[in-house]
Amino acid sequence: MIPYKNLSGNSGISHYQTGTDFIRVKFKGNHTVYTYSNLVTGKRYVDEMKRRAEKGIGLGTYISQNEQVKKNFST
Repeated sequence: MIPYKNLSGNSGISHYQTGTDFIRVKFKGNHTVYTYSNLVTGKRYVDEMKRRAEKGIGLGTYISQNEQVKKNFST
């Protein structure tokens, strides 16, 4: 997994990993890895999460404030 840049300095995300149709996210202080996939979460949401992960800002906020993302993942 790739360390999340956390440019805002206050993200709860520590690492992420992307693939063709998914993004995996690990939160600080939690050993669980959450997988958000095109099939479960939705392609447009996963694409936006990948964009934010690569930029290093806004991913945690996007997850916490978006009901479609927050509730649709696998572990």
